[in-house]
Amino acid sequence: MLGAIAGDIIGSIHEFGPPAVPGTPLIKPHSHYTDDTVLTSATARCLLDGVDYATAYRDAYQANRNHSWGLRFMQWGDDPDRGPYNSFGNGSAMRVSPIGFWTGSLEDALREAERSAAVTHDHPEGIRGAQATAHAIVLARTGATGEAILEAVREHHSYALDESIPVIQRTLRHNEICQGTVPPAIRIACEATSFEEVMEVCIGLDADTDTLACIAGGIAEARFGVPAWIREAVMERLDPQQVQLIERFYQEAAARAA
Repeated sequence: MLGAIAGDIIGSIHEFGPPAVPGTPLIKPHSHYTDDTVLTSATARCLLDGVDYATAYRDAYQANRNHSWGLRFMQWGDDPDRGPYNSFGNGSAMRVSPIGFWTGSLEDALREAERSAAVTHDHPEGIRGAQATAHAIVLARTGATGEAILEAVREHHSYALDESIPVIQRTLRHNEICQGTVPPAIRIACEATSFEEVMEVCIGLDADTDTLACIAGGIAEARFGVPAWIREAVMERLDPQQVQLIERFYQEAAARAA
């Protein structure tokens, strides 16, 4: 969860600008969290308190309307009677990471990922993106290698995942859909050798950078952990209530695992 939030903050200032050049600091004074962090936190709230996903996501939107929300999500968030809208946007994958750290089995993670996606992103591609991301996190938590994670995601979710990081760097273009964001995010998180490298690659791409780094960051956290200096910089940029929620999430997730 914290890795996903870190990715959001790290990617936030690069989303609409040119790709970052090598050596660019990962976190700058004006790096900030976006709607990706808001909805990731809302997913954690659902797991901790049993709140249903639609309620939690609408509450999060209403309390944070100043962020750059997608138009269809805003329409959904403003209408409590509106159902899912057949989206395959990458939002279903960017908010799913807490599920990968919370659930006790792969089956539970896939089922819960579908539930979290389906309240808005009920298109098969929206659900696939959320499930593949949660799947990768679960495997990474158990110590699976990057190549083993890639192979499992290929087999179970039918993503090719064949493009290496250099190919992704040459060919990726900005998009905001699951099938265009989730595969490169998983590949980067599995091919890179550190959390910092994952972030460096993400911000150096022509991409929906905050969301790409958010998705990759959840997987990278499960593989490598979040470096202490990044954790400190992230916590400084969050509201006290968000910090409290994150700390509670990790405490209760650890207790469940024990």
